[in-house]
Amino acid sequence: MRAEKKLITKEYVSRLNASPFFMVVDYKGLTVRQFTELRKRLNKGGSQVHVVKNSIFGIAAKEAGVADLAGTLAGQLAVVTGERDISAAAKTLKTFQSEFEKPKLKFGYLKQQRLETAELMALADLPSIEVLRGKLLGVLQAPAAQLARLLNTPATQLARVLQARVVKAPRERTNEFQPREAAEAEKTEISTK
Repeated sequence: MRAEKKLITKEYVSRLNASPFFMVVDYKGLTVRQFTELRKRLNKGGSQVHVVKNSIFGIAAKEAGVADLAGTLAGQLAVVTGERDISAAAKTLKTFQSEFEKPKLKFGYLKQQRLETAELMALADLPSIEVLRGKLLGVLQAPAAQLARLLNTPATQLARVLQARVVKAPRERTNEFQPREAAEAEKTEISTK
């Protein structure tokens, strides 16, 4: 192998080792403008897409210990890698494919496990990792919030009872004086007759 090919292979090996996933796409038919747009969208999600020569990528995948991809690499291929979330990259590819009908997703790997196109599309339908973390946090916080409300309930009820008693007390005092005043008013009425 020539020195240039060894250098490129080494670069792909390091990319594969740094990324927990990769996806292989057939980019045939994409214009340069469309490919640039795809690259920008993937970069926003923390992923990259690189055009790769099939033979060199096959060697790199084997050297990285990912898989023996002999016979599965054919056509004009590009590889999507990233350090973050595979579902975000798959979602970007799915959205882009729905807009431009290209690139075609071939297969992918997630931590040494091969994923076919249908499995990658299922990952694309999942919510982002931030949304999932938020939902998990809500599920974890719900029992604690309910416990806090439950512990506060007796104190809150006691405060309401005391407040009601404070509001009711002046009314009772005024009610105590009303019968006496009424009796005195009756006495004055009788004495004046």
